[in-house]
Amino acid sequence: MERYLLLTERNKKEVLNYLPNNDSIERLAIFFQNFSDGTRLKIISCLAMCDMCVNDLSTILNINQTTISHQLKYLKSQNLVTCKREGKIILYSLSSSKVNDLMLSAVNVI
Repeated sequence: MERYLLLTERNKKEVLNYLPNNDSIERLAIFFQNFSDGTRLKIISCLAMCDMCVNDLSTILNINQTTISHQLKYLKSQNLVTCKREGKIILYSLSSSKVNDLMLSAVNVI
């Protein structure tokens, strides 16, 4: 059986230089897991509009506060969400507008 390789040695080297290292691949895989959960996607979408507290998100999404808090904790641990206290209320926001840009790019692909 004959195998055809279209890659030249130069192309092969360029591809290997462009390919992220294993550490970067692992971090990317973990990063994109944040977008694999429907509840997290909804939370990110809401926070792209404005800062919100757990109660706001729970009311808008019709999801119990415990679930919202758990997902916010996960998103915060991944540095996608930040929070600030205003009196008794903790307001959550996206850590960067680039998170929203990524979501919009993904929507345009699908």
